[in-house]
Formats: sequence, structure tokens, C-alpha cells
Amino acid sequence: MTEPDSFSPEPTADGSFTFFSPEFGEAFHSHYGAKQEAEYKFVKPLQLRQKAQKNQIKLLDICYGLGYNTAAALSAIWEVNPNCRVEVVALESDPRVPRSAIAQGLLNEYPFPIPKYLATLADEFRLDIDLFNAQLLIGDARETLPRVYDSNFRADAICLDPFSPPACPQLWTVEFLGLAAKCLAPDGRLATYSCAAAVRSALLAGGLAIASTEPRGRRTPGTVANFGGTDLLPLTQREREHLQTRAAVPYRDPNLCDRAESIVERRRQEQSTSALEPTTQWKNRWKRWGIIDN
Repeated sequence: MTEPDSFSPEPTADGSFTFFSPEFGEAFHSHYGAKQEAEYKFVKPLQLRQKAQKNQIKLLDICYGLGYNTAAALSAIWEVNPNCRVEVVALESDPRVPRSAIAQGLLNEYPFPIPKYLATLADEFRLDIDLFNAQLLIGDARETLPRVYDSNFRADAICLDPFSPPACPQLWTVEFLGLAAKCLAPDGRLATYSCAAAVRSALLAGGLAIASTEPRGRRTPGTVANFGGTDLLPLTQREREHLQTRAAVPYRDPNLCDRAESIVERRRQEQSTSALEPTTQWKNRWKRWGIIDN
């Protein structure tokens, strides 16, 4: 399906706007709020305000989209430390998305000069000034992320924000998330809105420890990850058991080039022969104990 040259803004509950992607059949953000999601699924769990005490922060924004996550990150960092230098590498497959967001003024609520900086980034794909060095890499993230790794860019914070695993499995695989982990600084953090067992098992396979984030605006939490588990709360018993079910069989894309349908089918076949507990059995057990899974 061909997407339009520009995208129509759709309101969300917090007063911010998002777009709908005909290609993936999903909105770019939760209907609860694009700005709210950027703050509670990314800025807070990544501890960007705490990290802003440093003189420099490196941010990797995987699936840049409309630019909310980077805008919220810059706002939080410079609110605490206006002299903090921020380096951003952002990955996006479709340049029309950030350009449409800028053209329609969707980031204008963020403090000046953030909208101006991100307008330049959307237009020219690069900006290098005193306190802000950014590049927007356009293309399949499976092709651009290796370039980030090869450049020795190691992020203090990674925003992992693709469309949902069923819609975009290629960016939730063991191989892709393993490479994302390699782009993380030793004391860095990665955050995503997803708590899917397949995503969490892939992060664990990449050598990361994981924890849940606040379920603000969604019924389910997100996930934050780092090396060693420092300052991470333990998973609940229910969450740990979820990782022992067939839902935790991860997506795989050995050469980072397979079609989404092939990735989904590979996982389905692996699940069909898995010795792990059937996920429905886990759900039913917790329902009997009075906790309803969604």
C-alpha cells in the first residue's frame, strides 16, 4: 500500500497529535498521548534528567517517526543543564513522516529552539552546532544500525520505538536487538514501550537485564534494559513466568534481511515445537488467581 505524500494529524488524549501508517496498519503512538508516551516510556526510564548532569549525552533514536522522543529528550536534558551537549543518531525509514510533523507544527509545544533544530534535521538530515550534533539516517533500520555500530557511536540512551512486533517483527528480532545492545554504552539504558515476552527474551539474549516501566497511558508496562541490572526493579513472578512460555520464543532474522512474513512464520514453527509452557496455560493460571491478562 502506498502512503500519502503527507500525513494527516490525529488527536490523542493528551492534546498532542500522531499519524496513522497505512503501511503498518497502526498509529505511530498510543491514543492516550504522543507527548505522554515520549515522557513516560522513554525520557523517565532512560533517566535523561539525571544523565543531564554530565557535559555530554549520546542518544540513539530507533524509529524516529514524528520526532517526539528526541524532542522530549532534548527538552528534559536542557531543562536540567542548558550547557549539556547532546549527540543524536536517529533512524527512520520514511523521511515524509518527520517532515510532515514539522510542516504541521506538531513539535511546536516543545521549548525553542528545539522545533527549529528538528526542522533542520528533518530537512537536511544533519545538524552540527555547539550543543547539538544530530544525524537522521534514512532507510531500513537493519541496514542503518550496523553503520551506527561501525562508527563506534555508543549511546547513553536508546529509544526503541518501532511499530508493534506483529506489525514490524523485523525490528524486534534477536539479531536486531542484539546489535542495538552493542550500540549501548556500558552504563547506558535502552527503553521501549513493549513488554512482549518475545521482545524481552531477545533483549536478554543480547546480554541486557530488564525491568518494567510505569504503565502510564497503557494497561501494560514498557521495558527498560541495561547491562548488569543496576537500579532496575526485579520482574514480578507473573512476568518471570511469562518468559518461560511459548510467547517468549523470539523473532529471528539471521541475516537481517528477511521479509516480515518469513520472520513471523519462522517464529510460529519454533513455537509449535517448543517445550515451553503454552501461553494460554499461563494466562489461565493467573486468571484463576484473580489477575486478568490483557
